[in-house]
Amino acid sequence: MKNKKEITPPAPANAVEAKKKGRPSNAGSKRQLILTARAAAKAAGTFKKGRPSVVGSKRQVTLAARAEKIAAGIVIKKGRPKVIIESIVNDLVTLERGEVKQ
Repeated sequence: MKNKKEITPPAPANAVEAKKKGRPSNAGSKRQLILTARAAAKAAGTFKKGRPSVVGSKRQVTLAARAEKIAAGIVIKKGRPKVIIESIVNDLVTLERGEVKQ
């Protein structure tokens, strides 16, 4: 018989070892220490992203005033006040007709 090949059954799925991709990381490097500290801070709930706020800045004063108004139950409207266009159109129509009130 010519070149008989033995057929082996495939290995079970749980026996497959996953190879780690990429180059290995150095646990003592500065970047790894920063990442470890960041992960610990996230787990503790003390990690904050972004620029820190300045206590006496104009923005912080504005935010504090807004928070006081909300706590007092005052409704804060966002954005520019709405301009009522109908009244402007009516005024223009009366001007064109010559019905100016004096």
